[in-house]
Amino acid sequence: MHMSVKKVESDHELNQAFEIRQKVFVHEQGVPEDEEIDEKEGSSVHFLAKLDDKAIGTCRMRWYKPHVAKAERVAVIPEGRGTGAGRELMLALEEHARQEGATKIVLSAQTHALPFYEKLGYIAEGDVYLDAGIDHKDMQKKLSL
Repeated sequence: MHMSVKKVESDHELNQAFEIRQKVFVHEQGVPEDEEIDEKEGSSVHFLAKLDDKAIGTCRMRWYKPHVAKAERVAVIPEGRGTGAGRELMLALEEHARQEGATKIVLSAQTHALPFYEKLGYIAEGDVYLDAGIDHKDMQKKLSL
């Protein structure tokens, strides 16, 4: 089995990313459909994880402030979990952000995913809050140059 992560470069790949997010966030987690796709899609860089030729995961990165990137919409379909796809997506996003001049990445993690991000070096801060009816907590990671 071959895992690969790439930056989305076509409408077809972007649609694959949206399908994964629809499956995970809307169908599995009950996020309202009108909150899942937003006005930030066009200004974000999207990534797609594939196992062999099947798209199994996605995430997007956008600029939050100068030198601070935000990781968002990290999703891996159920049959892709445990393959390392989430980790590979985050590493690709971090590398892209670093190359573009980011010194820090911030994200809003669902509380059940805190251990996943902590293993990657993210530090939780602040209180738990609701987003789309799901508990979240802010996290951040400083990037080494």
